[in-house]
This record gives sequence, C-alpha cells and structure tokens, in this order.
Amino acid sequence: MPYVEVDGRMLHYRQKGSGPVALFVHGFPLNSTMWLDQLEGLAGRRCCIAPDLRGFGLSAPVTGEPITMENHAGDLVGLLDRLEVDEVDLVGLSMGGYIALAFAEGSAGRLRSLALVDTRAGADSPEGRIGRDAAIEHVLTEGRGAFADERLTALLSPTASPAARARLRSMIEMSPYEAIVAGLAGMGKRPDRTGVLAEVTVPAVVIVGADDTTTPPSLAKAMAAALPDAKLHIIEDAGHMTPIERPEAVNNALAGLFDRVNA
Repeated sequence: MPYVEVDGRMLHYRQKGSGPVALFVHGFPLNSTMWLDQLEGLAGRRCCIAPDLRGFGLSAPVTGEPITMENHAGDLVGLLDRLEVDEVDLVGLSMGGYIALAFAEGSAGRLRSLALVDTRAGADSPEGRIGRDAAIEHVLTEGRGAFADERLTALLSPTASPAARARLRSMIEMSPYEAIVAGLAGMGKRPDRTGVLAEVTVPAVVIVGADDTTTPPSLAKAMAAALPDAKLHIIEDAGHMTPIERPEAVNNALAGLFDRVNA
C-alpha cells in the first residue's frame, strides 16, 4: 500500500487511474474508503488519489492534540510535493470541505478546480462548539458504537441502503478515539472562510444531498452563489453522505466539472 512521509508522519493514500490528479479529501470521522466508488468510477478521467488524513484510516496515529484544518491542508500540500504534483482537482466532503477551503486559502495556485460536497464555509456557532465538546464526552463515555448510532441518524437519508449504513458504521467504529477527539477539537477551532469563496476563480461545483440536515441545501446554494464559476447539484434521495448514498450522481457531477476544466 502506498505511503508518503510528510513532516515525519506517514500518510497512507489510495490511487487509481492516470492523467491529471484529482485529490479526494474524506470527512469526519471517516477514511479514504468513503471514496471507493469515485476512485473506480472516475479513474478513466483522472488519476484519483484519496489520502487517509492524519490519525485516520491507515495513516500514522495522533496523540490527542487538536488537528486543525490548516494542519490537514499542510499535509495535503506535503503529499502533493512528495508525489511531484503541481495542480489538482480538489474534492472535499464535510470536514474535507473545510480542509479544501483552507487549502484554497493558502495554496490557491495549486487548484485546477474545486468540488465542495455536503459542507459549509462558515465557522461553528457558539452552540456548535458546545456541541463538539459534548460529542467528545459522548464518544469517550458511551463508546464508538453509540457515537456511530448517532452519526448514522444524522448523516444518512432515511432511505439509505443497508450497504451505505454498513460502510459508514465500519469507518466510524475503526477510527481511533484519539483521532475522533482531535478532529472534533480541530473542527471547532476553524475560522469562517466564507470570504475565501469569492477568491476561488477556478471552475467549481457544489454538491449536496436533498435530505442533508447537517449542511442543508440552503447552505450549498449560498456557497454556489458566492463562487465566481460554480454549478450546484442537489442530489435526491441522499443525506450528508452523497458519495456513498448516490455514487453515480456524484460521479456524474464531478465528471461534468472535469469536462469544464478540460474544455
């Protein structure tokens, strides 16, 4: 399995296809396997690379310090440097979208296109930060199984298939407690990057599930309107996990973005 060393930390990644690189950034508390349908379905158009973010999946563990979105974005830059990749089509879901916007803010010259999937540009509200703290206590007190029960209800459409539910539960329950705690703390610290959207001049797409209650379509519409060159795709019969719940629809939306870049 491929690894690279970034700032002394081993990062695992999955790769499929050839040509220009599309970089897929997973959500919380997940790993690169959430993108398996995209790596398979889009390999004919791009060299698809999906890393396990630090602490998650097969990447090196963390020790509990908050992992900020800037930390993750820096890891992505380091990964691209090690792979000698100059520009990417960057795709981020949920926390991966927060990271994608941090990347866009600090490394705009390396973006060829941007896809924001079931995410938001704003910071947590005070109530949201309190909720992050409560989630930390919940997972440490009740365990990953109870945390997964809660996340499945929040992240999936009521019509989600057993296979989608199983994939999501597997990813959550294999995530180390240290990474869950560090990830929740880091997300709570992220700044409002709504202003970054207007500075993203490359082609973009905003994708959201019609049943997403975590980052609802109203937020996606506002992000698409703020981006200078964006298309909006609202995916029916999907919640917050559109790449797993409706992979073909997401792949079609991303293929359309890649076609715009290639034109």
